Amino acid sequence: MGTGCCVAAASLLLLGLVAGDPVKYKDCGSESGKLLVVDISPCPSLPCKLIKEKTYGVNVTFVSLTESVSSKAEVRGILAGVPIPFTLPNDDGCQSGIRCPIRKNQKCNYINTLLIKSMYPSIKLEVEWMLKDDKGKNIFCWVIPVEISS
Repeated sequence: MGTGCCVAAASLLLLGLVAGDPVKYKDCGSESGKLLVVDISPCPSLPCKLIKEKTYGVNVTFVSLTESVSSKAEVRGILAGVPIPFTLPNDDGCQSGIRCPIRKNQKCNYINTLLIKSMYPSIKLEVEWMLKDDKGKNIFCWVIPVEISS
């Protein structure tokens, strides 16, 4: 099997893992892109119920309104107005389903996962997920309510 076939098969597998239900999100400041769809798997309803030690798939469809040679994701929980960073397995958008360089008016799918660590407290909060362009502006920013539990 050639390298192209392996990459295609791995991409399809990853897409299958993160094919979720579109969620109702709040745009929290998309400056250089337009959000189209946010899918989280599994998250059949809001607030998303996130169980510790489980991994959740995220698939965001957006249109870039700018050119960018790179992109970097940031995720944080917002608790009483205070941002608390979450760790991503890979924060490089160009290695998360996006073909870089990103072109203006390019429709993209950003694909990533988020592990809910056992050390996270059982709590209700909002999760804010941003993808920044090479100038540090938000290509997209969305926020949803979640509930972390054991």
